[in-house]
Amino acid sequence: MAGTDPVRDGIPCMLMRGGTSKGAYLLAEDVPAEPAARDDLLLRVMGSPDPAQIDGLGGGHPLTSKVAIVSRSDAEGIDVDYLFLQVVVDEARVGTTQTCGNLLAGVGPFALERGLVEPTGARTSVRIRLVNTGDVATATIPTPDGRVDYDGDTAIDGVPGTAARIELELTGAADKPLLPTGNVVDEIAGHRATLIDNGMPVVLLDAAAFGVAGDESPAELEARADLAAEVERVRLAAGPRMGLGDVSGQTVPKMFLLSAPRHGGAIGTRAFIPHRVHTSIGVLMAASVAAGIRIPGAVGADLADLPVGDGPTPVEHPGGMLRSEVRVELGGDGRWHAASRSVRTARKIFDGRVFARPRQ
Repeated sequence: MAGTDPVRDGIPCMLMRGGTSKGAYLLAEDVPAEPAARDDLLLRVMGSPDPAQIDGLGGGHPLTSKVAIVSRSDAEGIDVDYLFLQVVVDEARVGTTQTCGNLLAGVGPFALERGLVEPTGARTSVRIRLVNTGDVATATIPTPDGRVDYDGDTAIDGVPGTAARIELELTGAADKPLLPTGNVVDEIAGHRATLIDNGMPVVLLDAAAFGVAGDESPAELEARADLAAEVERVRLAAGPRMGLGDVSGQTVPKMFLLSAPRHGGAIGTRAFIPHRVHTSIGVLMAASVAAGIRIPGAVGADLADLPVGDGPTPVEHPGGMLRSEVRVELGGDGRWHAASRSVRTARKIFDGRVFARPRQ
């Protein structure tokens, strides 16, 4: 971005909905490489810190205060690298420890729009390295006439209307364990917990142990200060065990309260992400939940109503249901392994230049 003033000249930016989230998509070459300077710019672009983010692109909620930075990859067999940044709404802080499976749905279309990848026919597959986690995803996008087509008849819960089908297949980094502690169940701050990372580090907990039925609205759960404090106590204790270190200033792990399904799904969920309760569910969060409840003895496995065979696992959430196709197996090394596949949609909302505010 040499010679470009992000305040006076702006920087190229595409605002996209990816899955049930929304964020700014930027090329790595258009933002500073140095993390502190990059984060300072993104705070000014998104309008943080401010509960309403009134002076930036952010929408005043974690699900709409996200950034994807994309570049050509130098890794063999990989097309693009995707760095996810969670811009905290009301604090001057940018998180990089997690990734986002919803914004991931927009990375392939963005890469095609920016010419990082050439279309290969009616559908184009893009190999994506998730820089935050080391995982690898393949996104398959409709590209009739050599252009991304966002229109289609695929509906996902949490998003009005329909859009084009985007298929995502995710495999974990070769050296990353599915169960970070190696245990199916751990005792964490007085609670039984399953710590699992199938694309997103999450903690699975029994909702009943927290006095939660599982059908409460996000607003009802957020209003319970005692509940939020207890969930956070478990999260802070779980973070180091998952290899995440001190997570007091991080947005991972995500905390899931599990209950028996009520609407024909496999499991009911309410997710603290970590301080707000998710109005739906992220695709990688669902993949981790779906993998966890397929492991015998894991928290939630006894509550689950799993589909017969290898079909998708429907995970219930406040906005409906997300069907996550996961494959879980116990390897010869005695460790559990998983891979996941899901269907998402994405849409380009605007493409232009965003102008950062002059200072925080």
